[in-house]
Order: sequence, then C-alpha cells, then structure tokens
Amino acid sequence: MIRAGIVGGTGYTGVELLRLLLPHPEVEVVAITSRAEAGQRVDTHFPNLRGHCDLYYTMPDPALLGELDVVFFATPHGVAMDGAPELLAKGVRVIDLGADFRLPDAEVFAQWYGMSHRAPEALAEACYGLPEYYRAKISAARLIANPGCYPTAVILGLAPLLAEGLLREDTLIADCKSGVSGAGRAAKVDLILPEAADSVSAYGVSGHRHRPEIEAVLSDISGTRLELQFTPHLMPMIRGIHATLYGRLRQPVSDAALQDLFITRYAGEPFVDVLSFGSCPATRSVRGANICRIAVHQPRPGLVVVLSVIDNLVKGAAGQAVQNMNRLFSLPEDMGLAHIALLP
Repeated sequence: MIRAGIVGGTGYTGVELLRLLLPHPEVEVVAITSRAEAGQRVDTHFPNLRGHCDLYYTMPDPALLGELDVVFFATPHGVAMDGAPELLAKGVRVIDLGADFRLPDAEVFAQWYGMSHRAPEALAEACYGLPEYYRAKISAARLIANPGCYPTAVILGLAPLLAEGLLREDTLIADCKSGVSGAGRAAKVDLILPEAADSVSAYGVSGHRHRPEIEAVLSDISGTRLELQFTPHLMPMIRGIHATLYGRLRQPVSDAALQDLFITRYAGEPFVDVLSFGSCPATRSVRGANICRIAVHQPRPGLVVVLSVIDNLVKGAAGQAVQNMNRLFSLPEDMGLAHIALLP
C-alpha cells in the first residue's frame, strides 16, 4: 500500500483529494494536516466523509511526513517550497497542488506571486503534471507540479493545434469561466451568495497568475514562444470551468481534418473526451469526474474555436493529482478515478 499524507486538508482541494484517496485500492491516507483544526475529526468539518474517514487533523510533522511514500501539498503558494526539499531528501515523492513549482523560471514566479522562490534546486527538477503531454517525465519524477485548473482546460484544448503548427501564435484568446470553489474556501465578500449569485464578472483581465503558466507550457509543447490573452470570469456556480479558446489558422484546414486531429491526439487518453464536431460541452457533464470534454468548431474559414470543460476540483486539481500519483507508482492511470459525473 502507498502511504500518503495531505498537507492542507481543510480547503476544497485538500478535502476533494481525501475523498478520492480514501477508496483508492492501493492507498492508505496516514495523515492530513491543519494547523487551525489540529486535534479535530475531519468528518466533523466535512460530514460527507462520515463512515468513510476516521482521521483527525494533525499539525504538519516533518518526521511523520518523512516516513510516507507520497505527500500532497494542497496549500497556498509559498508553503510547499519550504516543505518539499526536506521530504525529497528523505525519499518521499511530492505532489504540489499549489503554484510553487509550476513556473520553471524563478524570476517569473517572483514577478507573479510577489515572493522570491526559496527552493530553486527543487524548482529545477519539478515536472509539470499534465499526463496527456508529460507522461514519461512524470513516471520518472520525484516532484510533481500539479497544473492549475484554468491551465488544464486551456492547454488540453489548444495543444493539439499548436503542436502541429496550425495556429498563428499572435491570435490566441482564452475566454474562461469558473465556479466560485476555484477561489478557495476562505471567506471573501465577493464570493458570498448575495454577491456572486445572478451575476457574471471578469477579473485579472490585465494579468492573471495562470497566464504565464499557460504560455510556458504551450510554448514548450509547440516549440515556439507564444503569448495569449487570458480572461477569467467568475460564474454563479460551485464547480466547473468552461474555456472558450480562439485561434487563427495558418492555412486552410477542413472541419473533418480538425476533428480528426483531436480524435487522433487523444485516442486512448482515459480522461479526455472529444465530442462530435460542433458540439457544445457543458460544465454539468463533468461535475465530480476526472474528465475534460472538448469540442472543435470552425465558424468561418480560418477561425477555430475550441470548447473545453472540466471540474476545477477534480481534473483541475485533486483528480489530476491522483492521476499523477498513479503514474509515479506504476499503477493504472485511471485507478481510483472511474467516477461518473453527477447529473443533475
């Protein structure tokens, strides 16, 4: 059995990770930490876990965590970079669901996150944990940078086109919508029901932290430095991300060829579902499931629109982390992740 620990177990991502790991046939969750709730039962805070979880929150104990096989950090940025190096030195594999190891350049990280990177050596060996594009590297890694939720939806939608050199790099637009759980569990006035309901609002238009992550990964996949306009929006829903992605073709490509490109690229991928050409996937179709549903459109010759939807807490966070863990320990990639999406 894989002995696992979760650092930061009171947020939506941490408890979603626990929900997925508890029934995993090859995992024993040994510890889940919270400084504020140490000593309290997890299921008193998350009653959906009653009957499935007897764990108590504990203080983060490096000695205990250092005895485990894998430790997940479901923490704000700045936490994993302090804890990961000691665990790596003890032979523990680390999967960071935060942002500490997603950007390969420490200076770019400092620019966007307002702090110096305190573990540059660990940053240099971190592997970006998007299995559909970095599967072999993930299998050999010790430290996984779990992708952000918006980047997961955007990269999976645009990468097939960019990898083939079909899109002009100066025309890329990612117009994205997210449920309020993507902003975390901390109390914020703009996220309470009277503020968020019956309203849609954009944010981070002039610069969002996920933009350099998206650009870095898509540049790596395409082999060409590129930029895109990324505009996120807050939607009055709990879960889900909808990414509407725009690009201009370099040369004419038929609808059938575009569809065949996506079908071929994601053939055999357990967690990417390419719908029929011109479909419109809805976020409700992926709620609770580790799946990205994609549909391609060409509304006029030369203009491609890709629609990509995920559950931000599953394929956009905890589910993808489990997918990465399975790769690290040579397990079937879909083990523990065969959940069917919830409808209605």
